[in-house]
Amino acid sequence: MYKLIRPLLFSLDPERAHDLTLRGLRLAGDSGLAGMMMPARVDDPTELLGLRFPNRVGLSAGLDKNATAIRGMASLGFGFLEVGTVTPMPQAGNPKPRMFRITEQQAIINRMGFNNAGLEALIARVKAVRQAGIDCPLGINIGKNKQTLAADAVNDYLQCLIAAAPFADFITINLSSPNTPGLRDLQFGDELSALLTKLTQARSEFAEQQGKRVPLLVKIAPDMADVDLLAVADQLVEQGIDGIIATNTTIDKRSVDGHLHGQQSGGLSGQVLFERSTEVVAKLANHLNKEIAIIGVGGIHSGEQAAAKIAAGADLVQIYSGLIYQGPGLVRDAAKAIRFANKAV
Repeated sequence: MYKLIRPLLFSLDPERAHDLTLRGLRLAGDSGLAGMMMPARVDDPTELLGLRFPNRVGLSAGLDKNATAIRGMASLGFGFLEVGTVTPMPQAGNPKPRMFRITEQQAIINRMGFNNAGLEALIARVKAVRQAGIDCPLGINIGKNKQTLAADAVNDYLQCLIAAAPFADFITINLSSPNTPGLRDLQFGDELSALLTKLTQARSEFAEQQGKRVPLLVKIAPDMADVDLLAVADQLVEQGIDGIIATNTTIDKRSVDGHLHGQQSGGLSGQVLFERSTEVVAKLANHLNKEIAIIGVGGIHSGEQAAAKIAAGADLVQIYSGLIYQGPGLVRDAAKAIRFANKAV
């Protein structure tokens, strides 16, 4: 069915198509139609982060920023979902147009800029879903507002963490979007150490008070030098972070040079990111030796590519751009390929 729908969606502005798709998924999920229309979720359970995942294929943050379509997304067969990135205060994001397809390369450039309806609105929606019940882990991806200075970023992250902790199965600290000025500087050295010290302390205080320890993950960029990548990984282990999501979008546009929109500013995602993001996963897996979890994301457009991420050392995978280009059947294909590969080992 998606093969019939995709030409219509691709005739629209990318952000308009995105909004319409989310609206349709929200309506289908809220009405219960999505569950009746989609095939059963692929069963390939795994235990990680103190959670049970029905299968290893998740939705990446960024697609459902405001948590408006959780039920519809879950009906597509995902083993887990991640919503956000959410910031304390609502913000409009960067001026439009800010999302561009590079169809020949099955790629997307976006400079959305953490556009979202704010923390209060997202938590209200997630709380409602929790009260009704959800059958897979749900993560919340948190960030800082654009106007917040990097020196004060920890306050934004703390506010989001404290609000999200009661309702999230895991929380992802997004330090790697290229579309918020100064954000990526927080991935390194003293800035990273100071930020994570306060966040892990707040997590510990919440656990003592509520009896619930929420796993913390950090989403990293694919553009680090190897020495920086491994130093960051070591720091995350030392700080008690539970996992790494590798990777966010890249600022390296060489793979789409010469294509229409290829030099637009923003982060590049899609199939062109597969090789580099998988290389990062492999380097992390070899270095960390299972000390913390690794979620592989970037360029998964087929079941074989999902299984390759797992083979490289990822414990779980996430998809985003592949869903846009390949449709919801990719979720099932990816989960089945991973299950088959694991049984063959």
